[in-house]
Amino acid sequence: MTSSMRDLKVYTTYPHSCSYLEDQEATTLFVDPRQQMDQKLYSNLSVLGFRRSGYLVYRPHCTHCEACIPARIPVASFSPNRGQRRTARRNGDLRVIDSEDIRDEDAFSLYRRYIEHRHADGDMYPPDREQYESFLNDAWNCTRYYRFYARAKLVGVAVVDELTDGLSAIYTFFDPDEARRSLGSYAILWQVEHARKLGLDYVYLGYWIRDCQKMAYKSEYRPLELYVNSRWTTLL
Repeated sequence: MTSSMRDLKVYTTYPHSCSYLEDQEATTLFVDPRQQMDQKLYSNLSVLGFRRSGYLVYRPHCTHCEACIPARIPVASFSPNRGQRRTARRNGDLRVIDSEDIRDEDAFSLYRRYIEHRHADGDMYPPDREQYESFLNDAWNCTRYYRFYARAKLVGVAVVDELTDGLSAIYTFFDPDEARRSLGSYAILWQVEHARKLGLDYVYLGYWIRDCQKMAYKSEYRPLELYVNSRWTTLL
């Protein structure tokens, strides 16, 4: 299998309604699904601002909008703020287990409750098992599933891809009844520390969108690097 960027075929979608900004049209650039992919090529594409959904590797390619900006946390220089330190302490009782998959009913039930309570207005509602398994599949043998337990209770799952230079935070879902824990924030903090232990440089967060509340939170992690004009720049 080759990991070369040469002869890589990409395609664009027709304009469609934007999932993040009202009254906006979006166009998506995606890698040919027939492309042979491995961890190295996937990592190289991540450095260029690509993400994955299932086996589809894509990035926004809108004609009149540049609101979706790839973001990553530089592990070595990241310093949690006061609120993030409180979140870490609040979740110090959690036990984290690395599992091979999340096809069991316990994990899917948690995902279903999360979508129903937190994203009933999104395109993943109503949740179903086929969509769940295809969206969060093990991609090219580099996906890890980290389960967060409060004693014997599963309260969160972080789906993470291990790249050659960092971790890619694919998706996190958690118990909506545990809102006081701020489990989404804690999962990111945990991934930063885990990347540090693994000797990796970055945690890739996907796209930062200033005017979208669901995506703007990423700027709370400083310093944050943004991929603008084909280069990574630091947001201090």
